[in-house]
Amino acid sequence: MAIDAVIFDIGNVLIEWQPERYYDRVYGEVLRRELFANVDLHGMNENVDRGEDFRETIYATADKFPDYADAIRDWHDQWLELAKPVIPHSVALLRALRSKGIPCFCLTNFGVGSFAFAETQYPFLTEFDRRYISGHMRVTKPDPQIYRMVELDCGVAPGNLLFTDDRAENIAVAADRGWQTHHFEGPQGLAARLVTEGLLSDAEAAP
Repeated sequence: MAIDAVIFDIGNVLIEWQPERYYDRVYGEVLRRELFANVDLHGMNENVDRGEDFRETIYATADKFPDYADAIRDWHDQWLELAKPVIPHSVALLRALRSKGIPCFCLTNFGVGSFAFAETQYPFLTEFDRRYISGHMRVTKPDPQIYRMVELDCGVAPGNLLFTDDRAENIAVAADRGWQTHHFEGPQGLAARLVTEGLLSDAEAAP
């Protein structure tokens, strides 16, 4: 089946997202394990991804856990240190596809404020033909509703979409809706898939 558009996740596809790595480096693994065991930081971030205010949500959580307040606030104040580095080969694939006139969308769990900040640091985030940001949509993957919203907006039949994401559960829901999917485990695998589908040549897909 033909592919009329490619949809990229962002975290761990275009930008590495491993917050634990930051906390290990700054606070040490022992404290990081204690922090993450006592405070649901990923649940806090999920609320941001559903559209709650970036700073207010994180600072309110810090106020509830004064023993860890500084570390929790880092989720906001040092956010760029959590969301890095860029995965250069993935960005090159995005740009190669667009240079050939192939529409590229993003579908990402990302907060309103955090995405607005990320745009100022990572220019490629402005380059998608359409952007589907969970914070604006107020629903996150893998809720089927977010995929339905993409389908209704983009005008491309589900079977003609190729969606890549690093989380198997997000891929599974898209596949159930008839999307073509690629489980992202590294840019080399995505490059090979794009070549197999005839979207890029070997040279165009090279790092």
